[in-house]
Amino acid sequence: MDDLRLPNNIIRLRHERKITQEELADFLGVTKASVSKWENAQSTPDLLVLLQLAAYFDMTIDELIGYEAQLTQEQIRRFYAKLSADFAERPFDETLEKIRSLAHRYYSCYPFLLQLCVLYLNHFMLAGTETAQIQILEEAVLWCSHIIDNCGDVNICGDALTLKAKISLCLGNAKEVVGILEPAEDPIRLSGQKGLILVQAYQMTGEYEKAKSHVQIREYLDLLNLMSDAMTSLALYTDDFERCRITICRIKNIMELYQLDQLHPNLAAQFHYQAAALYAANGEVKESLEALRLFEQCVLRLLHSEKVLLQGDSYFDRLDEWIARLPLGNMAPRSKEFIPRNIRDSLCCPAFESIKETSEFQRILNHFSR
Repeated sequence: MDDLRLPNNIIRLRHERKITQEELADFLGVTKASVSKWENAQSTPDLLVLLQLAAYFDMTIDELIGYEAQLTQEQIRRFYAKLSADFAERPFDETLEKIRSLAHRYYSCYPFLLQLCVLYLNHFMLAGTETAQIQILEEAVLWCSHIIDNCGDVNICGDALTLKAKISLCLGNAKEVVGILEPAEDPIRLSGQKGLILVQAYQMTGEYEKAKSHVQIREYLDLLNLMSDAMTSLALYTDDFERCRITICRIKNIMELYQLDQLHPNLAAQFHYQAAALYAANGEVKESLEALRLFEQCVLRLLHSEKVLLQGDSYFDRLDEWIARLPLGNMAPRSKEFIPRNIRDSLCCPAFESIKETSEFQRILNHFSR
């Protein structure tokens, strides 16, 4: 109870009631010295006395001791931002213990527990050993299961189920993931139409601003999903280079049309990197280096920005309210302090063996090695 507010609360409530320590002690059947020790944080009341105190001041025990079982969205975001920064600046094990302590304290605050799972997924690779990484991921799976089994919010449970599948995939449990997601992801299911139906309902009720906003959000997410699917396609068709070349060409055209390098430089950088690795693996030196230059530009845009934020642009100009409702708002899932380290590691990929001695590749590598 070191971080609770019981001592200050007893003092404040006693002063509001205009009673002395002795009067409070008489009511509770304890000594004045006991009350004094509570207020000086030298000791705490036992459970039965806590119940009496709460009844006397007409509040719950949680309110009396200052315990908050549920956090606000803003508190969750502040915790996430601080813990993400701690991973970049403080010893890994120290940050891990802090997260575990918060998880135990707020075990029934399911939105917060879900974001701690996200935090684990985005930082588990920083653990020193593979065994430690697996342990962290397995802990996150247990937290997801706890949310699914106990949370009454179907949206949070749905997010926890998806996150559990993603973490399970990292653990190599592919068959389990198929069992989790295959029934819900069948393309013939009508659930995929619900967004469009909602837009039509907004139109019919005259809520045109909501309809426009919802369509724009869907268009934005469809664009990001198309990018992610294209990168998955490149990974699946490594044995069909001509198909991959067409995929890269088509996606680059879409990226230019939507100015994705500025709109979402993180996702654009991932695509350019994957294209560069694919070109290099197939001996296409010129194309690989050009993709790496585009990758470099996106990364520099991220590094030179004051913060790595999710945002819209002049075309996607109705995203702010939606972004504000996201669990992390416009925050990036990881601190940008990790970016140079990740770039250096990614450029050591064996796929770049054919171009690693070129002056342009060395320039880019040295740029992120300073």
